[in-house]
Amino acid sequence: MTETTGKRPWNAFATPAIGKLVRAAARVTKHGGSAFPGRIAERIDPGFLARTLAQLPLGVVLVSGTNGKTTTTRMVASMLSDLGLRVFTNPTGSNFTRGVVSALLERVSLGGRLDADIAVLELDEAYAVHFVRQVRPRYALLLNVMRDQLDRFGEIDNTARLLGHVAEATTGTVVLNREDPRIARLAELVRQPGANVRYFGLSDDLRSFFPSDDDMATTVAVEGAASATSKDTAPASSSAAQQLPADVTLTRVGDHEADFLFAGDQSSRPHTTTVKLEGVYNLYNAAAALAVVHAIKPDAPIDTLLAAVARVTPAFGRGEVIDVNGCPTELLLVKNPMGFRLSLASFPPSDTTDTMIVINDEYADGRDMSWLWDVDFTSLRGTGVRQVSGVRAWDMALRLGYDQVPVGAVDTDIDAALAAFLKPTSGASGTSGTSAAAPTSRHIYCTYTAMLKVRAALARIADVSDAGVGK
Repeated sequence: MTETTGKRPWNAFATPAIGKLVRAAARVTKHGGSAFPGRIAERIDPGFLARTLAQLPLGVVLVSGTNGKTTTTRMVASMLSDLGLRVFTNPTGSNFTRGVVSALLERVSLGGRLDADIAVLELDEAYAVHFVRQVRPRYALLLNVMRDQLDRFGEIDNTARLLGHVAEATTGTVVLNREDPRIARLAELVRQPGANVRYFGLSDDLRSFFPSDDDMATTVAVEGAASATSKDTAPASSSAAQQLPADVTLTRVGDHEADFLFAGDQSSRPHTTTVKLEGVYNLYNAAAALAVVHAIKPDAPIDTLLAAVARVTPAFGRGEVIDVNGCPTELLLVKNPMGFRLSLASFPPSDTTDTMIVINDEYADGRDMSWLWDVDFTSLRGTGVRQVSGVRAWDMALRLGYDQVPVGAVDTDIDAALAAFLKPTSGASGTSGTSAAAPTSRHIYCTYTAMLKVRAALARIADVSDAGVGK
């Protein structure tokens, strides 16, 4: 049984050439974005995606879930590349099927040849269902389900059902988050002949750092990454989760370092590695990436796997640091309570750090911004937020006001607000939302479309790598 299907139509020879031409035109005119060429290719040659990916000797790794898709996909792709494989991936975070097709058009030859051993693809939860109807992945990594874009997906049980289609279609190994009960239950749907299930997980004392969506409703938001809950407040699913054998377990988090325990390791001890990625949440993403890479390359030494994860750099807009006139400016994507909470928890309050929050409500962000009321912003009380911007700037400022967080300025015009944010400031920290002296660092929390606009504006004044996302 093949993992991909797709008959070759008579006009298939022209698809790569047409797609490359459309892609070049979109970049020159800066219209259409990264997925536009894929949309054209899907219309003229619906079998292009499946037919092209069928060339890969090691098949497809599909990464999906609510939080962490882009960074974890980058980790897996980077690690496999370090281990000697030729990897195709969709690096810009354009995670619809047409975004994957666009990325393929950039990589294939004019004859349609894809020079790669394996594909590592990030897929939006809903579009992952469309993808697996065309392509059966050999590996699937399913991260979590959180309340995210309720206007698109409905409640999180529906999101879990969407990911269940991925688990059911996977022909090789499905790697699941042991600590997320909705994800762990997807093991029941793994039915392809020869398919198996593996897990990644947490040690008992780390569960409070990474609450599930159910836990978010019953626990108080932490003000720092070192906070912990007692055994009496541990998630109800803890005992059940511990009965599942994790292939990789995160056992300790530190400042840009972590400890991981590997099942079957003869030393029976955790292994320490450094990481370049920001935030405690990315340390758990690293456990997920290690689990799926270990499944793909079971003979790779643990030290080699850890060395590979230590070299991974942030994906664009996900903890990406841009030097703006000598000041490190970090872009942090936020799109649901869990992600925003963990981003805030990863950075202790500092009088020398300026903060900006940019909230849009376009389709890619999710129209419903009520989730902002489920985020605890009290850690920002002492330093304040210097600028709030985006389409929903006033809603964000109101939310900060309820948590008694000082706000320096509110401007729905992102370009104007960013220009003001980057100017030197003066004032009393904690009273006007500004730093008393020139900041030594800046944090900009953005929803997805806001991040693209902020990044484009920064590219006009600083060195920003090309992510190929257009306007």
